[in-house]
Amino acid sequence: SIASADMDLNQLEAFLTAQTKKQGGITADQAAVIAKFWKNHRAQIHESLISQSRWDHGLKNMNWRVDLKAQLRHTDQINTPVAIVEMELGKNGQ
Repeated sequence: SIASADMDLNQLEAFLTAQTKKQGGITADQAAVIAKFWKNHRAQIHESLISQSRWDHGLKNMNWRVDLKAQLRHTDQINTPVAIVEMELGKNGQ
């Protein structure tokens, strides 16, 4: 939760305080260790998460179309547009 929200120090303190008050939560000593670790390694953790979740370097191909339903059992669904998008991602040169 801390890393995905990229919490600043105020958010971190509020989050850890809530965790210590929770039934079965963490202790005050554990909260202190987590806070110290986050303060020292926040930038590296954030960069690592971004690099893992980022798409590859480029969009290789993209196809799209819009379909209209012309015949259905229920007439209220006729002429309802449906967009279909296909994207192919990849690194340059691959």
